[in-house]
This record gives sequence, structure tokens and C-alpha cells, in this order.
Amino acid sequence: MDETEFWEIVDSTREAADGDPEEHADLLVERLARLDPDSVLDFARHFEARYNRAYRWDLWGAAAVLLGGAGDDAFDFFRCWLIAQGREVFEGAMHDPDSLAELLEDFDEELDGDGEDLGYAADEAYEQLTGVVSPDLGLPPQAAEPEGTPFGLDDDAALADRYPALWERFGPA
Repeated sequence: MDETEFWEIVDSTREAADGDPEEHADLLVERLARLDPDSVLDFARHFEARYNRAYRWDLWGAAAVLLGGAGDDAFDFFRCWLIAQGREVFEGAMHDPDSLAELLEDFDEELDGDGEDLGYAADEAYEQLTGVVSPDLGLPPQAAEPEGTPFGLDDDAALADRYPALWERFGPA
């Protein structure tokens, strides 16, 4: 599976789910379960590589603004959700996290930002196909610390300064 096919699967299942992360995860499992096991593992590698690539302080700060705070688990689930928003949103956020203010047309604080189930979709599909747990993907492990320079994720002034567009749109009223 190449990168284009990976993003096509992400986009088509998100559109069919009308943006609902839980429905998206269910549709993703169904779609992946129609592939062969090696293709599901390829999808998982693409997903995991992007998940690890998004382990950055600047994205964590953007997540903190969008979610009204983001601990370790919340940021993990946010990264899954971010990948599920598709290539344009993901790559835009990687280039400039503050651009999420423009890239996210709608953001429902009750529904969006938590893609925990999306992170398990390939594993579930692989297990459905083979009856066994997914093998190691052969990718380097996530870094011990996020990339970049740490800063106070609970410092409203710092977040407002770093992410002016996100803060204006999603920060506390």
C-alpha cells in the first residue's frame, strides 16, 4: 500500500462517517478487513509512522488549545484524530499547528479531537482477518520525549501568543 492509497482509505471512511470519530473507526475496520493481511499491516505502518511523526511539542500545544487542555492520553488520542482528518489537515498541522484554525471547518468540542478508536482500527481488522494479534510493525519506537522545545501547556498567555489564530477561535471565551 502506498501513501496515496493510505490517505484515500482515511478520507473515504471519514467522509462516509460524516466526521464522527467512532463511526469513522468502525468504517475503517470494515474497509481494512476487506484487504489482505499484508495490506492491513502496510496501513498500520503508515498510520504509526504519522502518529510518531506528530509527537511534537508544537502540536501538543495546539491540541491543548483545541481541547481546553491535553494530558498524555488526550494528546495520544488527538494525534490519531489528526491523522484521520486527512492528508491536507495533517500535513498543514505538521507545517504550522496554528493553521488548524483555518484547516478545521467545523470542530465540535464534544465529538472531535479524540480518535482513540481510530488508533486501533488496523489491529482490529488484522485480528478479524487472521485470528491473531498484529505482529510488530518493524518501525522505530516513538521518541521518549516530543520533538521540539517543551513549554507550559497550561500557560494561557504562552498558548495565546504561540497560537494566535487557534486561540482566537478556540481559546477560552
